[in-house]
Amino acid sequence: MNKILFERGSVNHIRIHVMPTKRFKTFAISVYAGIPLEEKTVATTGLIPFVLRRGTVSYPETTQFRERLENLYGAGFGFDIYKRGDHQIVQLRMDTINDSFVQSNESLLEQSFSFLGEVLTEPVTEIGSFRASYVAAEKETVRKKLESIINDKIRYAAERCLEEMFRNDPYRLHPLGSREELAAITPESLYSAFGSWVENANLDLYVVGDTTLEEVTQLVEKSFKIKRTEARQYTPTNVSFETGDVHTVEERLNVNQGKLNLGLRTSITYGDDKYATALLYNGVLGSYPHSKLFINVREKESLAYYASSRYDGHKGMATIQSGIEIANYEKALEIIKNQLEAMRQGEISDLELNQTKAMIRNHIVEMQDSAFEMIAYDFNRVISGKERSPEELLAQIEQVTASDVKEAAQTFHLNTVYFLKGEKEE
Repeated sequence: MNKILFERGSVNHIRIHVMPTKRFKTFAISVYAGIPLEEKTVATTGLIPFVLRRGTVSYPETTQFRERLENLYGAGFGFDIYKRGDHQIVQLRMDTINDSFVQSNESLLEQSFSFLGEVLTEPVTEIGSFRASYVAAEKETVRKKLESIINDKIRYAAERCLEEMFRNDPYRLHPLGSREELAAITPESLYSAFGSWVENANLDLYVVGDTTLEEVTQLVEKSFKIKRTEARQYTPTNVSFETGDVHTVEERLNVNQGKLNLGLRTSITYGDDKYATALLYNGVLGSYPHSKLFINVREKESLAYYASSRYDGHKGMATIQSGIEIANYEKALEIIKNQLEAMRQGEISDLELNQTKAMIRNHIVEMQDSAFEMIAYDFNRVISGKERSPEELLAQIEQVTASDVKEAAQTFHLNTVYFLKGEKEE
């Protein structure tokens, strides 16, 4: 397996991470901007990248913005907004072909940096604020995205389970905010929030491709015209929680299939030395077709249309998702709880453990084939403060025993049971 080796630097309090490599035909560029997840800023931060994609000072019309990308030999541009621990992250991405594969008089990497830097620092404005028509259009885009959640009942149940599980924690917030907060945003308030965001966010810029740290540093100095007064660091995520009574919530909507979701808290986070063990715990429990939830809840008992689990090491939690016949709620919940108890009792076969290790191993190895996957993996180091190479994680995975997984299981505590059922059910 090729080692992931990033070279590090900084410019104007922007952290720079460069992997010089000739493996890929493109330059993969990512900018991560992270701020604390807070109710007062979540909606404006979620809306900002939607407005930034509409135009810049040099390309004020959206058609010009898109034509510029086409002129860069069809460069890709996109963004994501999500939660990582106690932080809200905006990720801007560009994917540009390497100059050696096309005939270009100017450096495509330099042109890409010029474009991306302008997107982040010189958006189109009018009367000292964001263009009102762009803000109105993108508010409608985000409103529709938030409203669409309820139409996807699997996603809706997952979001509602998190809201109930973290009802006293900012993690309950959706990364796009709420419709009520969105409605109150004006072009002026959004532009003010944008200025504060650029000034105060943690900024990390990644490049994977045939370049050098020196070249990227010079391009950042030239293209990212930001005045930042101090360096920012991610603060450790709060994973403190109380074990006690399980919070149970039942909700009624017009559904034919019930959605049973469970939330668990754990003290094991990405920065913990036992992180590999928690990955194995989740894998044996419910991440794969050989996992306990899939085999026992879906296959043997035929109680679920789907049943799986997910572990979030940045927040110290795991969730279980299942789709069931509404009448099977009690029985399905009992059997899911039985799987959790089996994990606590250490009822883990060699086959389960070895298959899970193989699945995780394959994922880590396949990650090497994607520049953006390698960037995402390294960003875990930035946000958690934990240095752990893929090679180290693989070695730790191989050393985990069933006894280790049993020990990790003692730290996973059932916190919330959320059940979405039909309106007419008694």
